[in-house]
Amino acid sequence: MNALPETAPQDTPRLTTRSIRSFVLRQGRMSPAQVRAYEDLLPCLGIEYATQPLDFAQAFGRLAPVVVEIGFGMGETTARIAEAMPGTNFLGLEVHAPGVGALLKLVGEKQLANVRVIRHDAVEVMQNMIAPASLAGIHIFFPDPWPKARHHKRRLIQSAFVALLASRLAPGGYLHCATDWEEYAQQMLEVLSAEPRLINAANGFAAKPAYRPLTKFEARGLKLGHGVRDVLFRQMPGAHLESAGGQT
Repeated sequence: MNALPETAPQDTPRLTTRSIRSFVLRQGRMSPAQVRAYEDLLPCLGIEYATQPLDFAQAFGRLAPVVVEIGFGMGETTARIAEAMPGTNFLGLEVHAPGVGALLKLVGEKQLANVRVIRHDAVEVMQNMIAPASLAGIHIFFPDPWPKARHHKRRLIQSAFVALLASRLAPGGYLHCATDWEEYAQQMLEVLSAEPRLINAANGFAAKPAYRPLTKFEARGLKLGHGVRDVLFRQMPGAHLESAGGQT
């Protein structure tokens, strides 16, 4: 008899500010394999939230370009990109335990050495743990669209957060967002275009970069007629990096 799925671990991520959340914590279910991966691999691949900048060389055991993925979901895209780009370090930020367990399971199966995970609010991590001008790239793929107008304030892509992200990119670093909600895609394009430290790498929306794989989620959406939009901006060379969100 197959074991029944287990409930997600109860170590709910600590949230230290009262800012509006772009996510809702849900009680998820995890497969036994995901629970094992969570328990076995999080102690060595997980990074505890802290209020000081993270030493990337120490965290990954090497010096290499670092890409942060915000809200990696069940980790399929993260694992596939990390496998295809072994020379880059990937730091995944996710609050939901089932997603963390799923990614760690893939990391274990693929024996990936270039993935680390922080289970905490991405805004606080970017403010306090990521030093200015330290990232080669940032991925935000299919964030919660919060489709109701009264909930748009909860969307992750807002001007203040984009300013913070821009300050964490090294010169020439990139910010890549993708969504299958046309109206949210337009908002992303407008907000990123208004950030003075970023420049559009395309003329409007970008073609899907080769490194971003077609996931099951995206394939299902395309089959239903949901167009996917990629928004790709780069840190302007020589841009003055000011502190964002009161953090340096």
